[in-house]
Amino acid sequence: MAANGARFHVAECGAADDPLVLFLHGFPEFWWAWRHQLPVVAAAGYRAVAMDLRGYGASDKTPRGYDPFTVSADVSGVIRSLGATDAVVVGHGWGGFVAWSAAVLASKQVRALAAVSAPHPLKLMRSGQLRSVAQVGWFQLPILPERRLLAHDGIHIEQLLRAWSSPGGAFPDAEASRRYRAALQVWPAPHCALEYHRWFVRSRLRSDGRRYSAQMRTPVAVPVLQVHGALDGAVNPASSTTPPELLAGPLQYEVLTTAGHFPHEETPNLFNQLLLDWLQTL
Repeated sequence: MAANGARFHVAECGAADDPLVLFLHGFPEFWWAWRHQLPVVAAAGYRAVAMDLRGYGASDKTPRGYDPFTVSADVSGVIRSLGATDAVVVGHGWGGFVAWSAAVLASKQVRALAAVSAPHPLKLMRSGQLRSVAQVGWFQLPILPERRLLAHDGIHIEQLLRAWSSPGGAFPDAEASRRYRAALQVWPAPHCALEYHRWFVRSRLRSDGRRYSAQMRTPVAVPVLQVHGALDGAVNPASSTTPPELLAGPLQYEVLTTAGHFPHEETPNLFNQLLLDWLQTL
């Protein structure tokens, strides 16, 4: 699918004339992260679509474009390429960062926002767990992080998934580990994935970063569902609540006590019911 000067891979369930729900995966995953949600949401009467973000999976791996201005335009363009005027956007992790950004930077295309394990971007720097913050710092180095993601058949990817999910839980199982490791072994996917992290940190002192922060102070005007896992090894739910001044619409804030950073994969039945209940209120 062509949008915003690139081509994007999407997986789709449901009728083309049903209300669109667009799912955005996080790092280090791809559209398959939403395998538990797509058929369930479609069965509830929605057109459920999961896209591979720029640089991931089967989407184009462009040399540039991993800033929130470009990826928000990607989301907006994909929604319009799907023949819809707007969508409920559901984003996890860095996909949640993109979803929050699109709700402000491409507000006409975002009807409602569900942010999963994704604090508001202006809270993100203060919401990371210590180990996760150190990991993002490591990602700023040139070349070495890419080599580590590729080394030993991508075992570090599985280690990240396990470190961020609930301790002792079943995620990732063997299939999830195999799929996510394989998807990020396709060069230049590791480099593209890390460029999201690098823009966020390196832009802090640049004009584009200051412009982004200024624009993100605009209150989000649509309904927001914010979901966190209490056992999240990457993001601290206690410091992730969105301040009222950043919201102009209703907020539903939920913490799932048995989930880590991947509630839609670790506790899919519980997450699905929460998502469907919220969708029915829109």
